[in-house]
Order: sequence, then C-alpha cells, then structure tokens
Amino acid sequence: MTPETHTTRDHDEIRRWVESNGGVPASVRGTEGSEAAGVLRFDFPGGAGEDELEYISWDDWFDKFDKEGLALVYQNTRADGGGSTFFKVVSDD
Repeated sequence: MTPETHTTRDHDEIRRWVESNGGVPASVRGTEGSEAAGVLRFDFPGGAGEDELEYISWDDWFDKFDKEGLALVYQNTRADGGGSTFFKVVSDD
C-alpha cells in the first residue's frame, strides 16, 4: 500500500487531522519571538513533549501559519495501512 499524503492550508482540515490523532499545536521551545510563535510543530502522544515544545493556542498557531504563507503536508496512512502522524510544515510558494 502506498502512503496517502495531502497538502493543505485549510484550518479546519488541519485541526481535524491533528486532533483525531491526539495532537496539540506547539512551537519549538526557544524559537519564539517577542510577539510571535516559534517554529511550528504538533505534539502527538509519544512525541517530544513539553521539554522541547511550547504548547500554544490554535489561534496563535494559525496566525503564524497564515502570516508566513505556510502549508501542511501530512500523511493519513502509512505504507502498512496504519494511521500516521507524519507531517511537514512547508512554504506555500
């Protein structure tokens, strides 16, 4: 089976995928600016956790996502057919 990947900028689609996999919006600790979130990530169960990530609100996450002109590439299923939490935040140009 081929892994199924999608690219989107749709806030509702992103939030549904993250929350359906038990994830929360976050940024990499130490990369935030005075007024903005840092490098955008999600934390899923068994992931990096609060030692490496700063949990942020969906509003803050999407604010930076939109201002930076980003898109989310995510994988619904792995090659073996199981669920996946693989993602990349990429430039949408």
